[in-house]
Amino acid sequence: MATKTAAKTRYLTKLEQIEQLSEQEKTELKKVTGRFSFRANDYYLSLIDWDDPNDPIRNIIIPHLQELEEWGKLDPSDEHSYTVMPGLEHKYNSTAVFLVSNVCDGICRFCFRKRVFIEPQKACLRDVPAAIRYVKEHREINNVLLTGGDPLVLTTSKLEDIIRQLRQIEHIEIIRIGTKIPAFNPYRIINDPSLLEMIETYSTERKKIYVMTHFVHSKELTDVAVQSVNLLQKAGAMIANQTPLVRGLNDDPTVMGELLNKLSYIGATPYYIFQCRPALGNKAYTVPIEEGYEIVEQARSMVSGLAKRVRYAMSHATGKIEILGKTKEFVYFKYHRAADDANSGRFMVFKSNPNACWLDDYDEMVDDYPISLP
Repeated sequence: MATKTAAKTRYLTKLEQIEQLSEQEKTELKKVTGRFSFRANDYYLSLIDWDDPNDPIRNIIIPHLQELEEWGKLDPSDEHSYTVMPGLEHKYNSTAVFLVSNVCDGICRFCFRKRVFIEPQKACLRDVPAAIRYVKEHREINNVLLTGGDPLVLTTSKLEDIIRQLRQIEHIEIIRIGTKIPAFNPYRIINDPSLLEMIETYSTERKKIYVMTHFVHSKELTDVAVQSVNLLQKAGAMIANQTPLVRGLNDDPTVMGELLNKLSYIGATPYYIFQCRPALGNKAYTVPIEEGYEIVEQARSMVSGLAKRVRYAMSHATGKIEILGKTKEFVYFKYHRAADDANSGRFMVFKSNPNACWLDDYDEMVDDYPISLP
């Protein structure tokens, strides 16, 4: 596939800049953007079919009045409790999280870290040397996730400085970069050979860099988006994809199945389907857990074993909890990863609640089975 060059990316942070919106829409939606940030770019907006009010790209990026419904929290997974210093979280024993950026190329309307854009200085990592020292001193940490915001919004030199220092720490085996850039602005990757050279340098035979992509609908998998993924792979990065289950976007089994299949075709391993977190403003985007389980299982029935590796999970305050199954009466969960190692692998059974959108919505635990760890 030949490399295409885009003109300089134009970013939009005000609805007035979007000529396809009516004046009435711009006026009404100011109520939303006055509370929650808006950001997009010309490439991503070009994917919208403006004649279709249910266009998936539009639903991802354009504000909606439903966001003003009072529901949820600014920190739905209680990341604050695991914050060591601004921008550094240590929730799981072997994993450190660096929030290295407070900017995204676009802001998903169902973002669970809205607080990053509301209070950017509080959430973002400002003292990189202190964070590196912390990781050096905690030898139980073997992998670091770079997230934000979006790490690939940083200049390559700034990102490389962080990755270079992490690679100098012997016990850090894996570096992960959580990014939606391949969907939002693939030209960031295509037109920057230095980024690919950096990946090639620091993704070694025994210590890989993983790029965690965030494709949420197959319409995002354009030719240039797939090209950007392919370039990252050729540079030595491992690609895995995680997507939230979002009402009105990918809550149709056929739509989700198509996404999983197409991701497996390009080697972007389907990794997680996340239950939409109960973040402030997210009620209308949220599918109840038990309905979500049925959607995910129907989608999985349409894909090969490679795509079936995806897990349906929620990032709860206490850990990453996999949604394993349901009957007419019960719902079954397991801690895929627990903040408290005593809960690792713990199996839980709750009485069915079709309206439950989060673990906290289940009142009656029927049974649980802790796993004895060595």
